[in-house]
Amino acid sequence: MSDRISISGLQVSETLYRFIEERAVPDTGVTVEAFWQGFADLLGELAPLNRSLLEKRDAIQSQMDDWCRAHRGQPLDMAEYKAFLTGIGYLVPEGEAFEVSTDNVDDEIARVAGPQLVVPVNNARYALNAANARWGSLYDAFYGTDAIPEDEGLEKGLTFNPARGAEVVARVCAFLDSAVPLTDGSHADVVSYTVASFNDPLGLSATLRSGQKTGLIDPAEFAGYRESDERLESVLLCNNGLHIEILIDPENPVSKLHPAGICDVQIESAVTTIMDCED
Repeated sequence: MSDRISISGLQVSETLYRFIEERAVPDTGVTVEAFWQGFADLLGELAPLNRSLLEKRDAIQSQMDDWCRAHRGQPLDMAEYKAFLTGIGYLVPEGEAFEVSTDNVDDEIARVAGPQLVVPVNNARYALNAANARWGSLYDAFYGTDAIPEDEGLEKGLTFNPARGAEVVARVCAFLDSAVPLTDGSHADVVSYTVASFNDPLGLSATLRSGQKTGLIDPAEFAGYRESDERLESVLLCNNGLHIEILIDPENPVSKLHPAGICDVQIESAVTTIMDCED
């Protein structure tokens, strides 16, 4: 166990103290002393309340356990059970409608419609996996899960199944058509994407198999791009505050399944990781 440092009436792990001092606090305008004093004041105010709530939870859980043991093997009478839960304070009458407003909340929590993963604070592997879940491959998700049934030649198997791969590409293109649709045609029929200019009303141009040029129904969904040696490598789109990156690499074997050479579509998935101290 690491050494402890005494500060503001707290016993703090030296590792955590060094992290706050050397990495978290610098350039914030907050001193280390002010941080720990504020944290100590917060603990002093909320710890008794939290302890009381935990004791109430334990008492309710004990009553529920006793009730379930007493009624073991009996048919569930939902009206009786609901009355019991109301009597012990587990269920309470619905209150009046209300609104909640907040200030100084990051947009990722207040405005972005994305999932927020919750992981126990004492499991580093879970925390790392949750942080890495910020972006995910839609190709991998469709191919590796049961979103596509393994029938009619679409089995996963031990080697790559081109038929399943083609179905993956079709599903992903259908997703693109729904989330970031083109004015004409489908993303499945695009043979090339071209970046005109952020100042151009079209922004992102797409050429279809027929030779027709089209663009996004909502040009504002075009968020950026990346290119190398004058070759477009990725297109970044945005829908409802969440980003979608179309990766283009004609040399990738998977890209042969799409006429524009799309080798993957990455989507912004879990936008935050909540470190849960309760469990």
